[in-house]
Amino acid sequence: MLRPEITPEVLNQRGVGYLPRLLGVEISTVAADGLVGRLPVRPELLAPNGYLHAAAVIALADTMAGYGALANLPEGARTFTTIELKSNFLGTARDGVIVCTATPAHLGRSTQIWDAVVTDEASGRKIALFRCTQMILWDHK
Repeated sequence: MLRPEITPEVLNQRGVGYLPRLLGVEISTVAADGLVGRLPVRPELLAPNGYLHAAAVIALADTMAGYGALANLPEGARTFTTIELKSNFLGTARDGVIVCTATPAHLGRSTQIWDAVVTDEASGRKIALFRCTQMILWDHK
């Protein structure tokens, strides 16, 4: 169930001082059916070949899936961690903005599975397909 206290503003602030803000990830939507975030492409995010570094795309997708898991933690859960991820790259970008939409495939009490699609904002062209599994972490007393 979506936690109402998890908003785009809360997630954008959560990233300050960590990789999401360092990269420039901006969360725009948090909803029951998924999250949307964007990443402006800038020279520091390119590989030496002049194309968007694959790690930047993965970081955006994993951030969106992770924030989705956070927004949907079961009652009483402490946090989560990524235990598996897979990416298929279909294209790249050199400039502009990439957008990621992450949607839940499974929201369980011990694991969550998230799918994410990364696209070029201007053209709508798919850049990557991403899937990850999050393990839910509980406090043990």
